[in-house]
Amino acid sequence: MEQIHDIPANRPWSGLVKQGQTIRIIDSYGQQAIDTLLYNAADPAERYSSQDTMRVQNGAYIEKGTQLISSEGNLMATITEATSGRHDTNAGCCSRESNTVRFGHETSYLHACRENFILEFSEYGMTKRDIVPNLNFFMNVPISQNGAMTIDDGISHPGDYIEMEAAMDLLVFISNCPQINNPCNGFDPTPIRVVIRG
Repeated sequence: MEQIHDIPANRPWSGLVKQGQTIRIIDSYGQQAIDTLLYNAADPAERYSSQDTMRVQNGAYIEKGTQLISSEGNLMATITEATSGRHDTNAGCCSRESNTVRFGHETSYLHACRENFILEFSEYGMTKRDIVPNLNFFMNVPISQNGAMTIDDGISHPGDYIEMEAAMDLLVFISNCPQINNPCNGFDPTPIRVVIRG
């Protein structure tokens, strides 16, 4: 069985991915950051932990083979394919507040990933307090030897994808990042596709 969801530029999406199913997130046009959060569908208090994921794999990036770990130390999903190489889990999601700090108060009206997540959470009785440090698929965030992070041009090409297999029933939340003030989307947000199989 296959479910296909086309997500317009700048918009959120959410869905249930059952244990054993795979979810493929496709960067249809290339250089599009895709902010993603995972929650245990049976108990959303258990959610993706970037810190535990990095600790378990002893690395700062997400790539093929990475195990995504929950706040309770449980395996949530495993990355089974990643055609564009590494992905970020350090930089967090953009917000209207962070945009004003980074890019000036004239950006305060711009929609951001935090607002996308809040909109989508409302369908599940969740709030902004449920936002945690997220996965940034296709986002290029080099970390220098002194620990400095920068957001560089994306390295993904049209049709690149990342795929994960769920180890538990998951609520998956996606913000198709609307950021236009840094190069994470090539300054031009584009549509993406999500395919759930199994």
